[in-house]
Amino acid sequence: MKLVLDACVLYPTVLREVLIGVAKAGLYTPLWSDRILEEWARATRKIGPVAEGIARGEVAQLKAAFPKASIAAQPGLEARLHLPDENDIHVLAVAIAGSADAIITFNARDFPRHVLAGEGLIRRDPDGLLWELWSHHAAVVGAVIASVHSTAERLSGQTQPLRAFLKRAGLPKLAKAIQNC
Repeated sequence: MKLVLDACVLYPTVLREVLIGVAKAGLYTPLWSDRILEEWARATRKIGPVAEGIARGEVAQLKAAFPKASIAAQPGLEARLHLPDENDIHVLAVAIAGSADAIITFNARDFPRHVLAGEGLIRRDPDGLLWELWSHHAAVVGAVIASVHSTAERLSGQTQPLRAFLKRAGLPKLAKAIQNC
């Protein structure tokens, strides 16, 4: 399964680490473009120049870990596409050019299902995607979450209840499912 990761799901660190961890475990193939990665790096500016530098280092690590994930723009493809926000057309173009199955985004309004369906794509929110992957591969997804959670606690120096940790990462459905196990 090939999934385009929109910049809005790469920017929150915990969410990105879980999504990338699950991809490294082989549960899906991530796709993006240089423009998507640049949007993520620029978004970190709001928390300071150090954060942007860290993000750029993480971008380089992602490119090294997934050398086939970067999809180049195809001339003319974007010109034939239409979305409510023209600034998101490049994401749809990446999905088409990369033969993706879905776009993973929080941005439902700007990726209408009927437009994506016309291109053979679906839109998935990260919580629903990760919940589904966990439902079929609980041990793998659980191990990724445990690793990300452990790293966050170590770096922050604070104990963080898992359910609250996942909810803050935008994963309330997954948090509830894991808590109920």
